[in-house]
Amino acid sequence: MKYLLDVNALIALGHTAHVHHSRATAWFLKATPAATSLCTCAITELGFVRVAVQTGLQMDVPAARKALSALKNSSSIAFQMIGDALGADQLPAFARTPSKLTDGHLLELAKQNGVQLVTFGRGIPGALLLP
Repeated sequence: MKYLLDVNALIALGHTAHVHHSRATAWFLKATPAATSLCTCAITELGFVRVAVQTGLQMDVPAARKALSALKNSSSIAFQMIGDALGADQLPAFARTPSKLTDGHLLELAKQNGVQLVTFGRGIPGALLLP
């Protein structure tokens, strides 16, 4: 199974100070036997760096980039970067408000690449909601 981690799931997995780190880690350990890869894309990687710095999880952009790289390199499940050529015309029907645009885009990207979107966000049809 391949999983595309949304920004919050990626940050939670990579930062022990994140409020949902234990939930993300528990899911990761449970998923490990069946997982063939954890996927990221430009949106999730840039979101990781931006949010990590804005929330004080990392001091600056170079430190956040290093943290992301460390997470990807230390994982027992290989990380795969998914290319993204989807435009706004390919958003799913549920993405009707600004707050749902990224969720919709990531869900459609996951579908196009045969992977499962993993999220803490509710209301994303077909996504794997982390417990």
